[in-house]
Amino acid sequence: MDKTVEVNPDEYPYGDHGLPGSLLDIALVNGIPIEHACGGVGACATCHVIVTAGRENLSPPTEEELDQVELAPGSTPDSRLACRAVVRGDVTVTIPTWNRNAVREHDTLSS
Repeated sequence: MDKTVEVNPDEYPYGDHGLPGSLLDIALVNGIPIEHACGGVGACATCHVIVTAGRENLSPPTEEELDQVELAPGSTPDSRLACRAVVRGDVTVTIPTWNRNAVREHDTLSS
């Protein structure tokens, strides 16, 4: 599913998901589900996305973010954590289908 979202930086933060203006914050407020087991604090890799265009329009990654991205299944040189990547212009990302929230899956299986 492709979805385009227009954002106004003057309205950041949209919610309380990751850094204000992050891909995660923008996505969740606009009904685009991205897993975020740690609550958007950059302590896991469940919000892993792959930037396919506009990498220069995101805040630069920190060493801590890059360390977490390395833990994500299928990470690439264009991978970012949606909770840490703040949008500053047009960006296109892919949400990998292999991103799974083990806690949510476990809760679903035990219901």
